[in-house]
Amino acid sequence: MSDSPQPAPAPYEEGDKVRVYLAADDPDCEWHDTVCRVVAVVDDDLAKETGRGLDGVLYRVEDVESGERVPVDFRHRDLVPADE
Repeated sequence: MSDSPQPAPAPYEEGDKVRVYLAADDPDCEWHDTVCRVVAVVDDDLAKETGRGLDGVLYRVEDVESGERVPVDFRHRDLVPADE
């Protein structure tokens, strides 16, 4: 069993607070551990290709501290509830 935080079992909604959780070798790792608020939920077709429903959900977020929009959209697997 891993001690790594896990994404929520259901999609996040606008207004939810989340923490970006990325690997050190991810191209967007500069955002790792940033606490954000979901500002938009966008669906795409990735879930059709992978067969995993939550893969087709992208989130647009803003940094809770600065209030600025993060210039990267994140997949469900890249976000964990902020309280974890």
